Amino acid sequence: MKMSGAQILIECLKREGVEVMFGYPGGAVLPIFDRLYDSDIHFILTRHEQAAAHAADGYARATGKVGVCIATSGPGATNLTTGIATAYMDSIPLVAITGQVKTFLIGNDAFQEADITGVTRPITKYNYLVKDIKELARIIREAFHLASTGRPGPVLVDIPVDIQQQSREFIWPEEVNIRGYKPTYFGHPGQIKKAVKLIVESKRPLIYAGGGVITSGAHQELKSLAEKIQAPVTTTLMGLGGFSVLHPLSLGMLGMHGTVYANLAVQNADLIIAIGARFDDRVTGRLDAFAPYAKIIHIDIDPSSISKNVKVDVPIVGDARNILGQILEELVERKKISDTKDWLKTIYEWKRKHPLKYEDKGRIKPQYVVEQIYEITKGEAIITTEVGQNQMWAAQWYKFSQPRTFLSSGGLGTMGYGFPAAIGAKVGCPDRIVFDIAGDGSIQMNIQELATCVCNKINVKVAILNNGYLGMVRQWQELFYKKRYAHTCLYNPDFVKLAESYGAVGIRVTKKEEVRPSIEKALQIDNTVFIDFHIEPEENVFPMVPAGEAIDRMIGGMA
Repeated sequence: MKMSGAQILIECLKREGVEVMFGYPGGAVLPIFDRLYDSDIHFILTRHEQAAAHAADGYARATGKVGVCIATSGPGATNLTTGIATAYMDSIPLVAITGQVKTFLIGNDAFQEADITGVTRPITKYNYLVKDIKELARIIREAFHLASTGRPGPVLVDIPVDIQQQSREFIWPEEVNIRGYKPTYFGHPGQIKKAVKLIVESKRPLIYAGGGVITSGAHQELKSLAEKIQAPVTTTLMGLGGFSVLHPLSLGMLGMHGTVYANLAVQNADLIIAIGARFDDRVTGRLDAFAPYAKIIHIDIDPSSISKNVKVDVPIVGDARNILGQILEELVERKKISDTKDWLKTIYEWKRKHPLKYEDKGRIKPQYVVEQIYEITKGEAIITTEVGQNQMWAAQWYKFSQPRTFLSSGGLGTMGYGFPAAIGAKVGCPDRIVFDIAGDGSIQMNIQELATCVCNKINVKVAILNNGYLGMVRQWQELFYKKRYAHTCLYNPDFVKLAESYGAVGIRVTKKEEVRPSIEKALQIDNTVFIDFHIEPEENVFPMVPAGEAIDRMIGGMA
């Protein structure tokens, strides 16, 4: 049966199991939207294309499925790029579909033309410009395969409007065979044996887990390994939830705003087992002073990430879940494993001496707000964040114990991410409580998505930690620029009235005793709620590793 290019696209999406799309229409995607009109794919109209990409990203992180977004050519496509780059940095499976001017106009500076494949080449896992309708079904099939396999990432498909209008027989490619793309999923047996030898001989092992643990669904294997070898576990920002913070072996997050004891453990370990992490600069601090006594095992599905920043002793390429399974099997055959009791005793003493803490007096403390959200939701909520102080307070004070419950822009650090990501998460997990912990600066970058929430009855809660500043930038200005607050003081709208103007609900909180009742009230309301918490204006995120320092050179043990 002959189908138009637009019909072929919709049929391919259905066969890929796509249930929801986020996006914004325009002239170069009108044929697609005309076919979406009769489709059973649920379409969410966002109010900005950047929000569409973030919502698809949040949907992917919360569900583990591929997120899909769509925009028209030119400015519509370029508005997607921040969201695409966010997904790329954090290895999130995303397919972005863009319209393009007619094929014979490409390169002529036609109305709303942009070379979006050229623009996104550095921020996509792969991208396509469809030049022949005969290739469309194959390309869509490949796009989903590439986005979701190996190290996941965003794939962009640019479809000229005349390709959408042309017709041909629909042929579904049952198999995908991309030359040169054969991800490795199991670790080399020789490398597994080398890793196990180091593990059983180690007296001060430390497991350093990143977002790859969550992507591969390796959280149970990680727990089994930690308990088997009695090694403490620290996670990256992206790895939060991959190992329960409530577990006695947990050290919480490491790095620039990590726990003191996690960073001390890194600097004193004799073995680091890195799993699905990339040794980001916010984790390592000064590279020449990082983990000076440790041999390093690095497990990652992306070979280009191994020894990229930190030279490792035993590289193992493959899927984290599979490799941890292989290591556990090999450990069963080992009769003796080094005793780590003295190491754990040292760790527990560090935890006793250097707990996360803050001075709870005066105005509302943001840490207290996050603690109350945790207690009231019993740790069962999906938490999204914006970027900055709000992000770090959420990471430090919400006790994440489950994977896919912390959604945040880690690599790119995108302000404006959290609110649309919360929309995507709620659409993907409608029975879960979804809370965006936001700053008063970053929430305004995609605040127009209040309309998306209200029109689609997407019930998310937003906790605005309102300090009247671009908080993290102001903190750096205070600590390193003699309190010269250059353009970090904000003039904010009335967030309560703003929420109400869209048909949502706003609650203002100015006293500590109002914090808990306001959260409880928000959760009882079947609508999007903005809770405007007026917090201590110059509260800082501590502990903190100054830029360029070793990660055990932390300042400000108490906020």
